[in-house]
Formats: sequence, C-alpha cells, structure tokens
Amino acid sequence: MVAPMNIAGRLVGPGRPCFIIAEAGVNHNGSLDLALRLVEAAADCGADAVKFQTFTAAEVASPQAPKAAYQRAGEGGEESQYAMLERLELSPEAHRALQARCRQLGLIFLSTPFGPASADLLDDLDLPAFKIPSGEVTNLPFLRQVAAKGRPVILSTGMCDLAEVGAAVEALDQAGCPALALLHCVSAYPADPAQANLRAMASLAQAFGRPVGFSDHTPGNEVALAAVALGAAILEKHFTLDRSLPGPDHRASTEPEEFKTLVAGVRKVESALGDGQKVLQPCEREIRDVARRSLVAARDIAAGQILEADLLLLRRPGTGLGPEWLPRLLGRPAARDIASGQLLSLEMIA
Repeated sequence: MVAPMNIAGRLVGPGRPCFIIAEAGVNHNGSLDLALRLVEAAADCGADAVKFQTFTAAEVASPQAPKAAYQRAGEGGEESQYAMLERLELSPEAHRALQARCRQLGLIFLSTPFGPASADLLDDLDLPAFKIPSGEVTNLPFLRQVAAKGRPVILSTGMCDLAEVGAAVEALDQAGCPALALLHCVSAYPADPAQANLRAMASLAQAFGRPVGFSDHTPGNEVALAAVALGAAILEKHFTLDRSLPGPDHRASTEPEEFKTLVAGVRKVESALGDGQKVLQPCEREIRDVARRSLVAARDIAAGQILEADLLLLRRPGTGLGPEWLPRLLGRPAARDIASGQLLSLEMIA
C-alpha cells in the first residue's frame, strides 16, 4: 500500500484527487509583474499549485555553459546560458510577493531550488515541499542537503534509468526525507508523445513504492489525461500566458485556456475511473429492464399443462423471470391458464 504524502494539508497519492501543478518556471521572463499574472491565471484555471524556479546563475552554470537547442530556439542570439539565467533570477522579495499572492488566492506556492542557497531561501519561506528537477537527480550531495531540511520532496526523473532513480531515492531516504513522490518525465521541450512512455510510471511505483506522477512536456492535453487515467497522483505541466513570448520555455508551455481545459479534463477522467467494483450503475436500471429478456408463453398454456421448452420464449422486457429461470420451470405444471405472449411469474407455476 503506497502511503500518501501531505502537501500543505493536501493528501497526494493513489486514490486521491490528482495534484495539478502549473509550472510557471521561468516564464515570467524576469518580471515580477508577469510572474504575478501567472499566479492569478493559474488560480483561475483551477490548478492546485503554481511552481517557479529558484536559482542564481552563479550556483547553476559556468560562464562558458552553452544554451540547449530549445533555449536557443526560444530566445535566439548567442547569449550564454549564464547570461540568460541572470536575466531570469527572481529576488527573495519577489518570492515573498508571489507567495503572498498565492495565499490570497488559495493556491499552493512551490518552487524548484537549483542549489543549496536557493534551497535555504525556500526553507526560510516555509514552503510545504521541495520540487527537484530532472537535471539534479544525479547530484546526490544536493539531494541530501534538501532532504535534511525535513520537507516532502517531489523528484522529476527525466533522462534517468531505474538505477539512477534508485540511487537518488536511497540518498534522499538516508538523509531524512520524510515523504517522496516520483514524477516520470521526458526531458525534451516539447516532447514527442510517441516517446512519453507513460507505463514507466508503473515501473517507478513498483520499484519504489512511492506516489508517482507525470511531468508533461508534450503538446496538447491528451498525454497528460492518459497519465491521470494510468494513475498519476501528480501532474505538472509548463504554463505561460502567451507561447509567442520570447524565452526558453514558452514554446513548450500551455496557455491558460488550454490549461483550464486540462484541469477540467483531469477531474472528468478521475470521476470516470470509479471505484473498480463491477456493479449495476444507477443510470443503467431503466435500460436493463428494457434490454434484457424474460420468459413468455409461446402460445396459450392451459392450467395443469406441463411446461416444455417449446412452450416458452425469451423476449423483452426484462421485468419478468429471466433466462436463468428456464431450467427451473421445465417439467412443472402451470397453476392457471397463461395467455400467449404473457410474461411468466412464479404465481403461474404450480
């Protein structure tokens, strides 16, 4: 039995409503005003949490670090990754402003730390959980530092094999991580749905016995909805106000109307999953009576006449004696006259 994890009073795990994270990331482009608008849009869409990224360029990249191809495509130019990250830093004051706005809107504020100093800032802000990105899975010293703070951890596992995930889980556990969820992820921006490999969620759940989810980088909502149907307890998807904005992640992000549709779709999928018990549903009762068959007299049957197979037919509606009664009635006499086409009842049988 996989135990749920508690995130700001929300129980997250199998059998619980999917925890939906609007990944604002760096789609604020370094602007607090744009970041606040992302918070407000995420709340309007019905997300459970909005997540940003907490870092300084100095703790993430060397001055010579190049951009990834998707980052170059989103921004152009020959700017280094270091220079790009400097432009996208959020100050501690900006974090506090975003957290305060989230509280006003009833939205959970999360952020991803990219180094010890960033983790310290989020710890000081008393965030309910840490989200660790895929790129840090093999950074075991950092994982131990985060785990030692005693907060739940959500770990993305893009670019990983099962052994690398196992080493990260062991490091987090040994350093005192109180609760852990694992997100399957394909680290491409955007990711090809054909490579989403959603069944890897089941492999993670079986191997580590933790709540699992999906960090989605695919276009559209279909893959995300399929992940929920397959048991994702957490769903994270990049979120932007406008995909045409300059910046590394906008093009692989979801705009508000699409995200709102996603949230509604997730809740509909959850309601459709049900409890797994194969029983008659209330909406089926009327159709059952109309569509099933009952025993009827094939022709007039006189009182005392022995019921034989050629005297009985199975015809709609299903409000009389069902087909299962046929072998129990054969060879018994009629208690009274039965008209042709009449539904049989037990009172008609001696």
